[in-house]
Amino acid sequence: MKRILLGTLLALPFAISSLPSQASAAEIIIRPNVHQAGIVHKTVVARFQRKLIPAHWEKVRRGNRWVKVRVPARYVNVRV
Repeated sequence: MKRILLGTLLALPFAISSLPSQASAAEIIIRPNVHQAGIVHKTVVARFQRKLIPAHWEKVRRGNRWVKVRVPARYVNVRV
């Protein structure tokens, strides 16, 4: 019985707030955007250059180590 009363008391404010009400004209504010500047969007062409990375990081007991090797070298796109 206590759960039913507690549930209705908790649901009562939500039920009252969901009822439709008339909006007064004093609450509506309209701001015309007369002085809004035009926005010009430019397309930016991204330029990339391929760069050879002849090494890689390896995890060792004392942290990370930069190891230079020839075979697993790879190319990376770098923005110019």
